[in-house]
Amino acid sequence: MVLSPAVTTLCENSNEVFLDVAKLLLTYADNILRSPNEEKYRSIRIGNPTFSTKLLPVKGAVECLFEMGFEEAETHLVFPKSASVEQLKLIRDSVAAERDQRLCGGQPVQPIAQAVAPLASTSVSTPSPAPESSAAASSQPVTPPPSEPSSLENSMSFFLSLQSNFQHVMIYENPELQQKARSHIPHQQLCSAAEQKLTEAKEVDPECKLGMEDFLVLELLRWFKQDFFSWVDCLPCSQCKGPTVNSRSLSPTPDDIRWGAQRVENHYCESCQLSTRFPRYNNPEKLLETRRGRCGEWANCMTLCCRALGLEARYIWDSTDHVWTEVYSVSQRRWLHCDSCENGCDKPLLYEVGWGKKLAYILAFSKDEVVDVTWRYSCKHPEVLTRRTRVQEAWLLHTIAGLNASRQQSLSPERKKELTERLLVELVEFISPKKPKPGELGGRNSGSLAWRVARGETRKADAGTSTQATGYVFTPTEKEKSDRLLHVRYSATKDQYCRVSNNREVTQSWDQCVWSKESVFRKVENDWQMVYIARTEGSSVGKVSWKFDFSPAGLKIKSVSITASSQTFHSGEVCWHLQAGQSTTEFPGDGKTQSFQSLSGSSEFIVAARLGGGEGETSWQHSQLFRRSLKEDEEEECSFEILVHLEDA
Repeated sequence: MVLSPAVTTLCENSNEVFLDVAKLLLTYADNILRSPNEEKYRSIRIGNPTFSTKLLPVKGAVECLFEMGFEEAETHLVFPKSASVEQLKLIRDSVAAERDQRLCGGQPVQPIAQAVAPLASTSVSTPSPAPESSAAASSQPVTPPPSEPSSLENSMSFFLSLQSNFQHVMIYENPELQQKARSHIPHQQLCSAAEQKLTEAKEVDPECKLGMEDFLVLELLRWFKQDFFSWVDCLPCSQCKGPTVNSRSLSPTPDDIRWGAQRVENHYCESCQLSTRFPRYNNPEKLLETRRGRCGEWANCMTLCCRALGLEARYIWDSTDHVWTEVYSVSQRRWLHCDSCENGCDKPLLYEVGWGKKLAYILAFSKDEVVDVTWRYSCKHPEVLTRRTRVQEAWLLHTIAGLNASRQQSLSPERKKELTERLLVELVEFISPKKPKPGELGGRNSGSLAWRVARGETRKADAGTSTQATGYVFTPTEKEKSDRLLHVRYSATKDQYCRVSNNREVTQSWDQCVWSKESVFRKVENDWQMVYIARTEGSSVGKVSWKFDFSPAGLKIKSVSITASSQTFHSGEVCWHLQAGQSTTEFPGDGKTQSFQSLSGSSEFIVAARLGGGEGETSWQHSQLFRRSLKEDEEEECSFEILVHLEDA
């Protein structure tokens, strides 16, 4: 009999431990099979002494319950009515067969080769199990430290989440799975692009300390978001291709469960009255094939891709229901926040400041350690502390230390020293809260407006009201002052500004150089391979502007040339205008160069665009800036260009 990953892990325990646990597991399963409608048999209290002392500390035991179909509620493990009884019986029979063989004097079934298993859910309430690598797993069970009786159930629940995530990340170390991931990644293409960006960076700044890996991470994030993975709110109807709504859950099939989909969404078409199944696969091997999902699937597959390219990566779990990745930068000697859903790198305050999340616990899981990284992602430390009430801080420290000591038993002294030094650097970083950067001020872009509003992850801009100005101002550098020239180009496909007149200095991300923005974001259409700036979904008007000021340099404008491209559909409208002092001049965004001699003698100006109009639910797409094909020649493509000749004031 081929054992499941959880039963395989359970078999690694000694005979005595295995037989004790098997007796309990078979009792739980048989009670349900005999009395499927009896509610008391479908629930196991986490604080129950039998569960907490005889099952929880034993490797593979709780995982067997999860594979049977149990799910974690706040204080109990529950076998839901939608769970598969066939799957329960399958795991039960596997445990029984192993027990019978051991009782008859046979040898324990040897663990099969490392298997693929599901990832813990992005929510603390529904973790899924996964096997540890036998090479890295502890030979001794990890037991949570004692806690106050009143908080025992919370502590046990939290410990299950920690243990489940910590076990899961070992799947990213599977060499065969890494090879499969590499077969999907255009490694050479990404490396070439990264090398080019590194060369450009060093031309601009010969003292640049960034390394090849830093730019490879940026290229991997861009590829993953634009070319590889896609976001799913609701799948189109499998019959009429029309819209669906996420209705009640469906029962997972044995194949769904095999790939970690304990939960299957029912995307129901009201026109056809047809259900389209959407299994929430949490196994990264399966996700390499499906290439779709929400943040749980994105972070899961992205972390695997990072490890497949040899990058040190960790899976980041946020108790307020989000997950992402961190990648270690060797050149910068620090961990970088990487959110593949948002194509965001090194913007740790994005969630608290940009999305408005009320953070509490954020934990990083890697093959070597668990680290509480909450403080990297908050600039409001005292406020966060008031929300960390699920477990005692001393308990959390003690538990993390125990998990790390267990996992690191087989590491070399050199590796242990390296991890300790890195942790010290992190702790120093955590002491002083960061200040938000412009790129961290925006709301969430991934997912539908309704989905983002429901999660409270939008800014006021998403409802059409003003946001705080990002406040970037183009002022002349020393070279630009000397040359009496400021020349800026923005490429929509690269999503970067090039300061041509300043040794081709590059700034990544369209919103890093805007003066103000309101209800606008960068949209990538993976299906059509197009990219553009548009209004946020649900907004009636979008605005964006760029500011130039030459007075600090003692210069004034001699002439200005602007090339701007925009496109409208149906009744969509885009209005471009140039503002200098009290004077406002409109101009077309038709991709042709416009000259403005009237600005001669001025010291500053603002270029602004207003997006409006459109029809129906997709009206936000009917007015666009800088629309370009992702397949377009990046060297020739320029979506927005401003050329300013200067003279002494």
